[in-house]
Amino acid sequence: MQITRQADYALRAMLYLARLGPHQRAATSQIAEEQHIPPSFLAKIISQLSIAGLIHTSRGARGGVSLARMPEEISLIEVVEAIDGPVQLNECTNDPHNCPFGEDCPLHPLWCEAQEALVERLRTTYFSQFIKEYPAA
Repeated sequence: MQITRQADYALRAMLYLARLGPHQRAATSQIAEEQHIPPSFLAKIISQLSIAGLIHTSRGARGGVSLARMPEEISLIEVVEAIDGPVQLNECTNDPHNCPFGEDCPLHPLWCEAQEALVERLRTTYFSQFIKEYPAA
């Protein structure tokens, strides 16, 4: 199981913005170059993050991208779900009827527990934690 490359890029872009400091902007070309993200791919990601209300975008000479909220207010789950939708380790976790064994499947509780643990970890991890632990070089 892996998060999508798109979600990974979105997390890196958000971390980049978080490290800039409050209300600071960056050009998408700068983010793409420094985070090794294909510019055309980043444009799609920026659009999705903007629609989700996680970033602000502005055009023009003084334009760029900035966080919509403070890093301590943005959790990793928000970014992952803005890009990939709800976290789902197995199709049965949200609907046990997707499994031929239904709720009698011995693996169903394991998948649900693992998914809940992952979601909780992402929900309680904020970008501010990475700024403190791994300051920008």
